[in-house]
Amino acid sequence: MANYWLMKSEPGSYSIDDFERDKNTLWTGVRNYQARNFMMDAMRPGDFMLFYHSNADPSGVVGTGCIVRPNQSDPTALDPKSDYYDPKASHDHPIWFCAEVGFMKRFARAITLAEIRKTKALSEMLLLKKGQRLSIQPVAKAEFRLIEKMAAE
Repeated sequence: MANYWLMKSEPGSYSIDDFERDKNTLWTGVRNYQARNFMMDAMRPGDFMLFYHSNADPSGVVGTGCIVRPNQSDPTALDPKSDYYDPKASHDHPIWFCAEVGFMKRFARAITLAEIRKTKALSEMLLLKKGQRLSIQPVAKAEFRLIEKMAAE
């Protein structure tokens, strides 16, 4: 059975335009242990993701993708030129992990954070919880499907 995820990216760093163009990408640069552990332990090939533009005007879900290959060593942690370099990481002890994700769909419009907040059926999403800032978070199947439906309207 598939899992469902919300994965955040700032459009200035990696946007839905980039994702659509690239078709597949490594979801690198995650430096939160809980989010990392989702990619290591809970994600499975074939899981689905909502692509969320954070720190955008407006912030919101802009498309969907799927998990192609989770639990991979994050190459940015080993690259001294990367903003995500971690001198404690090594090939033998990677510390940070990433997932390969595949593009599925770009929404005709963003499902904004304000719309999500106003939708009673989405009121339990982690995205809306006070202090919740994880860049990767689980989403219920019903929440995922409702956001897809809202995007199709």
